[in-house]
Order: sequence, then C-alpha cells, then structure tokens
Amino acid sequence: MTVKVLIPTPLQKFTNNQATIECGGDNISELIESLETNCPGIKKSLCDEQGTPRRFLNFYVNAEDIRFLDGTETALKDGDEVSIVPAVAGG
Repeated sequence: MTVKVLIPTPLQKFTNNQATIECGGDNISELIESLETNCPGIKKSLCDEQGTPRRFLNFYVNAEDIRFLDGTETALKDGDEVSIVPAVAGG
C-alpha cells in the first residue's frame, strides 16, 4: 500500500528536500514509523517522547484532521494523501 505524504518545508531536511514522499502504513502510527525508517530522524520532530504527535503539528488524511477522526489510529488505504501541517500562531 502506498500513501502520499506532503512534507512541510521545515521538515524537508529529513527528506532530501523532497516536498512529497511515498510511504506505507495501515494507520497514522504505522505511517510515522515508515517515515522514520525512510527518513531517519524525522520522528523526533513529528512526535514527543511518548510517541504522540507534537501539539504544533496537524495531520490530515485526505483533507480531514485526524483529531476529528481516530487520531493516530486513523486508518489509511492505498492512494490516501497525508498532509503534515505546522500550526500557525500570531495575531
């Protein structure tokens, strides 16, 4: 199974400056592990020490926020698109 992952610019240093990569996984947790295997070091930027996605990053599966789905257990299927979007703050 292949999932397209959109990588934000600050994390592209882990992906050889690629904005899009393809990985596998049955859910977001497995996808994060696949990303770490393919792009060593990226997981610590995506997750805290407990393996939970960092508060300032949002994950979307086909434009749906995983916080309103099943979180890191959100199921993935072949052809899905996962976007990793840094939170924006300011006023």
